[in-house]
Amino acid sequence: MNKERPSRQECQELGPENNKQRRKSSRSIRREAAQIAFNRGAVDHVCNGEQQDYGGADGNPNYIANFSKGLPHNELGEVKPEAYKFLLKALESGKPEDFEAIKLGLGHKLTNPQAGLGFDLEGPDGHALAIPPAPRIDSAENSGEMVELYWMALLRDINFSDYTNNPLVAEAAADLSKLSDFRGPKVGGCVTPATIFRGIHAGDLVGPYISQFLLKDIPYGSLTISQKQKTVQSNINYLTDYESWLNIQNGGNAKTDAFDSTPRHIRNVRDIGQYVHVDALYEAYLNACLILLGLEAPVDEGNPYKNSKTQIGFGTFGGPHILSLVTEVATRALKAVWFQKWYVHRRIRPEAFGGLIHNQLTGRAKYPINEEVFRTSALEKVHSRYGTYLLPIAFPEGSPTHPAYGAGHATVAGACVTILKAWFDESWVIPEPVVANAEGTELVKYNGADVGQITVGGELNKVAANISIARNGAGVHWRSDYTESVKLGEQIAIGLLQEQSLTYNEDFFFNLTKFDGQKIKISRDEVKHLMEEKDD
Repeated sequence: MNKERPSRQECQELGPENNKQRRKSSRSIRREAAQIAFNRGAVDHVCNGEQQDYGGADGNPNYIANFSKGLPHNELGEVKPEAYKFLLKALESGKPEDFEAIKLGLGHKLTNPQAGLGFDLEGPDGHALAIPPAPRIDSAENSGEMVELYWMALLRDINFSDYTNNPLVAEAAADLSKLSDFRGPKVGGCVTPATIFRGIHAGDLVGPYISQFLLKDIPYGSLTISQKQKTVQSNINYLTDYESWLNIQNGGNAKTDAFDSTPRHIRNVRDIGQYVHVDALYEAYLNACLILLGLEAPVDEGNPYKNSKTQIGFGTFGGPHILSLVTEVATRALKAVWFQKWYVHRRIRPEAFGGLIHNQLTGRAKYPINEEVFRTSALEKVHSRYGTYLLPIAFPEGSPTHPAYGAGHATVAGACVTILKAWFDESWVIPEPVVANAEGTELVKYNGADVGQITVGGELNKVAANISIARNGAGVHWRSDYTESVKLGEQIAIGLLQEQSLTYNEDFFFNLTKFDGQKIKISRDEVKHLMEEKDD
């Protein structure tokens, strides 16, 4: 006998709120999140003043220390001021038609300057965050950063595992140690082969140079993905002759990569430079998340399902949640840093600064460059090899066609690893750490004395540093692009977690350690004071 199907009235949904109540609650949460964003207030965006301070014989700005790649330049590689003014007009007006009126050089297009004007509906507005002024070309800090880049170019093909025994690495460390304002990591006040080219945060000096998250196999559903990559041939660098360098500054066509026929694990600066040449910006952190999930790494103490007797997480506080969350912050981070790049700082790229150095040392021009950069032995080594003082670049096309400061890769790194630090137990020691063999064809067991100190939090800091500094090693970014941008990304991630804390039903909290070592907690209770209504 068939039983009659229940009527619609008999199948009302369950839940603590009916439809009308839920609709109002949804609006309330959206308003509260908007109030949190509004309450972050406005900040002052301060540039380093170079755009106004450096001028030609006529007293007008010549923009020699500002990003200008892709615009027309003179024979010294100096941007033509009238072309730069078209860029400034577009940035000031924000009108799409003014961006279309920018005067390009040989045709290579600028990368997305309008992204810096985009809004986001979750997390901090990019204009509500700031980074300090970039180092000026007349500063000792800038000289220190450039000397590091010359040495990174010279050491691109030396394996990280050989640093402790290589005389050229020892010379580079000693040279960097002499600089008055070099801000890389040091031991006893000196740069050493164990600290050279590394990051500055907790965990960056522990274990192998390369993070476990860039070496270990990635469990990807039913697939296991090896992290051997398609890398490029050794001892091939670009933009080392003046003609090709000037062509690229004007937006001309570039050569193509010369690929290695053997896939390899990351061994050296060149290998990791190629990784960041072609990666999807959140790739390393999605991979890190998959590796941690595959290792069944413990979650943070505040995860509501860590000790639940009846439930596991899934759509909230489970695998699908963190996999989407770690990638969700990436475009938000990019919008924030694109505003800094184009609308505040417009910092010169290292390859263009190398042109200023070459012109000054060859007597073609005189610029307000801090003298310390001219005292490095790296300059003569570059000149002996290439016949110029230009910075050897790892990418055929040189840097991207957007300003240096801040760095997109580094900002995304800061945002994504902050999400992962909030999710997983940062103190958990990663089992069975590995390192690439000399050829990069296999992974071998890491047996260093610090093997038991390689933690999730440390390796997340390290993967952020690896990816960010790899762009420096390719010659397209500066050290301060990394150090300031990861903190910008961190603020984006923390703001997003704060606002999302309003949306969960579970009792939860997030713990995380910031790049500066400060430990913070994020929960509904912790953000209540952020929701208090404030007027401008």
